[in-house]
Formats: sequence, C-alpha cells, structure tokens
Amino acid sequence: MSFFRRPDYQSDTTQFIEQLKAGKPGLEQSQRQGRALLWDKQIDREFQAKAEAARVPQQPYVYQTGSDLA
Repeated sequence: MSFFRRPDYQSDTTQFIEQLKAGKPGLEQSQRQGRALLWDKQIDREFQAKAEAARVPQQPYVYQTGSDLA
C-alpha cells in the first residue's frame, strides 16, 4: 500500500448513478435501445454527396438580394 494513497472516494453523483443502476438493472439496455432508435443510423453516402453538391453558396451579406443592387 502506498503512503500517499487516499481512501476510496466517490462523488455524490457517482453514488447516485450506482444506486440508480442497482435499482433498475435494465436501465443501461433501455438507454442503448433509445440511442439506437434516435442516433445510430446508416448513412446513405450517395444521397449525402448529392445534397452537398446541390448546396448553394451563401452571399457575403445575407440580407442583400441580387435585385437590390440597382
């Protein structure tokens, strides 16, 4: 044992999360399912390339239109 070793410390937040996980054993699995539903999507690279190619460049001053130059 090291002379400089501190006693094991857990913050209040860590203790809360550990208690929550112990109280609800299926919590992590339901979080993974929610993430898969909303975020883990397959990207259509062909559609993404077409969308980027169709992008119109923004004017330097966004509130000025081409017809106001006269």
